[in-house]
This record gives sequence, C-alpha cells and structure tokens, in this order.
Amino acid sequence: MLVLASRSPQRRAILEQLGVQFTVEVADVEERVEGDPRDLVTANALLKARAAGGELVLGADTVVVLDGAVLGKPRDEAQARSFLEALSGQEHQVWSGLVVIDGGVERSAAAVTRVRFRALAESEVAWYLESGEWRSRAGGYAIQARGAALVEEIHGDFWTVVGLPVAELMRLCPSLVLARL
Repeated sequence: MLVLASRSPQRRAILEQLGVQFTVEVADVEERVEGDPRDLVTANALLKARAAGGELVLGADTVVVLDGAVLGKPRDEAQARSFLEALSGQEHQVWSGLVVIDGGVERSAAAVTRVRFRALAESEVAWYLESGEWRSRAGGYAIQARGAALVEEIHGDFWTVVGLPVAELMRLCPSLVLARL
C-alpha cells in the first residue's frame, strides 16, 4: 500500500478520487525555501518521501513563483495579503514536484502550470483572507476552492496547481491506478 508523506488534504482527495489505497505518514522535515523552482520542489518531495517509512512512498511539494521569487506558504495573514496583492493581475508559475520511492528505487518528476490572476479589488482580497483558505497554501490561495474566483486563466495542468500532478504521477508509477483495473 502507498504511504503518502504529506499532510495536504488536497493530495489525499486526489488519491482518493483516483481510487488509490494509501496511508498517511506526515513527514516532519525542514523544507528548502530557495533555489531553482524545479530543483526546490523535487528536493523537498524527496526529503518528505525519505522521512516516511514504507515499501512504496509518495512525497510531494508545491510552490508559487512570481517574477523569479518563490512564494511558499504564508506565515500569517499579513503575508498572505502581500502575496495576493502581488499576484493580482499577474501571471505566475505553480511548480509541483513529486518523488516515488518504490522498493528503494527513487523516481522524481516536476510539472509547472502558468496561472493568471484577475486584477483584484481590495474587497476581493479581504473576502478571500476572511475565508481562511490561504492558510498552509503555497502562494496563499487554493485554486480548487474559493481561490478559483481569483483566477482569470491557467495554462497547463490543473492538478499541478492543486498540488499533485496526476500525469506525472502516472508516468512515475502507473500501477498505483492501473493495478485496480
């Protein structure tokens, strides 16, 4: 059975939607916060996967990148406001990396999706902050929930923005889903 090395409820929901049987072992690791986005998300996913135990382990990480700056999870509401105001009317990248450790063999992948926010009024930023949805979200928003109202368009894979690029997961470990057919 798969061990998911993540506390993300979104990743859990995606795996459940795919019909994957899994357990959760939250990996308490100190994540890197700087560097090339692809390297950053795959390194963090690897740290998480290695920290969890099991024969088949999945680690994942997601960051938002705006003009070369990595926006991780906001530490407080003021930082979340700052992130949302910076993203307003702008296009940014969302990088998600994943690592599958299968019988000691480590395989990794990363995916990027471009997202453009609408130009947000102060009242819209306040509305979103009040929802509390920004907590523990890369870039301070969740596209699969109320954060959808902030987005004008996306170019790429929606699941990458949510936090688990399904196409990449299928390339790394197709047996997770296909074994059930």
